[in-house]
Amino acid sequence: MQTVFEAAGDVERLKRLAAVWHERVLADEVIVHALSHGFHPQHVERLAAYWAEALGGPYTYSNSVSGESAVLNMHSGNRVHVEMDRRAIACFDQALEDIGLSKDDTLGNCSTTISSWMTTTTMARYHRSANDVPNDHRIQRWSWNGLQD
Repeated sequence: MQTVFEAAGDVERLKRLAAVWHERVLADEVIVHALSHGFHPQHVERLAAYWAEALGGPYTYSNSVSGESAVLNMHSGNRVHVEMDRRAIACFDQALEDIGLSKDDTLGNCSTTISSWMTTTTMARYHRSANDVPNDHRIQRWSWNGLQD
């Protein structure tokens, strides 16, 4: 059976998704605050590599960029932000549509579920302080059946 990553196409398609999502986030008056401190010039490429790995693709992000603990550190210490999370997920859903995936088909639905979970659970886990993030987190991988152990 093909992985969610294989069904998504390839890293280039995920780069398109990341670019569209990033543009939508920058245009959103609430979410843009999260990027007000700046972002890496290769944010889109890195995000696509992260998503590819999480969807069962190559370990490019972990092998050449960073690990999950570093990602969690970047997203930690920002308190709970339910409205920002809701809007980020809505931007993701619209970005799926923009690149030709529907959140109502199997791949889009799975992608929306994963994005929602990452936003509201993984990235929000250490909302009090980056000091709470353990150094041994790995990027969690997903299949059609959900989160893998």
